[in-house]
Amino acid sequence: MKEFFAMGGYAFYVWMSYGIALVVLVANLVAPRMQRRRLLADIARRRRREKRAEAQTGSRGGKDPT
Repeated sequence: MKEFFAMGGYAFYVWMSYGIALVVLVANLVAPRMQRRRLLADIARRRRREKRAEAQTGSRGGKDPT
């Protein structure tokens, strides 16, 4: 078992490559989820801002800009 983990003297390079590959795989899973969450929050923020603007122009009796 010790020989397996020693990897014939190349253990440092082998285990580092496994570690880097694992980090990349995790980043490929986490990054899109974080981006999606930010995008949905941005869309919700814009919708609230638009509703607020519509409510303000509607209560003042302003003209529709379209």
